[in-house]
Amino acid sequence: QVRLVESGGGLVQPGGSLRLSCAASGVIFSINDMDWYRQAPGKGRELVAGITSGGITNYADSVKGRSAISRDNAENIMYLQMNSLKPEDTAVYYCNADVVVRARITVNYWGQGTQVTVSS
Repeated sequence: QVRLVESGGGLVQPGGSLRLSCAASGVIFSINDMDWYRQAPGKGRELVAGITSGGITNYADSVKGRSAISRDNAENIMYLQMNSLKPEDTAVYYCNADVVVRARITVNYWGQGTQVTVSS
């Protein structure tokens, strides 16, 4: 079994910064794409940023220029640095990963989420 555990969320003032982490553990051969999603109250889950195993990144327009996604393939950890935070960034942030659990077997996993609240 594989677990994804997010951390780093919390309460921050507008204009502040946070760094979210997602640590994967368990039986892992490798991890392909890793993504951050978020879900605000009353809204659907949306993709925030993604990163391939080779380090190619993509961002939602809403966070582009304010956020940086990265990963440590050796430690199976993904990060999301978020700067210039706005109240509309308030949401539960989820980690998602395509984990190769054995030869030619890839399983998609979700973390439990971490709350980010941007408020003065």
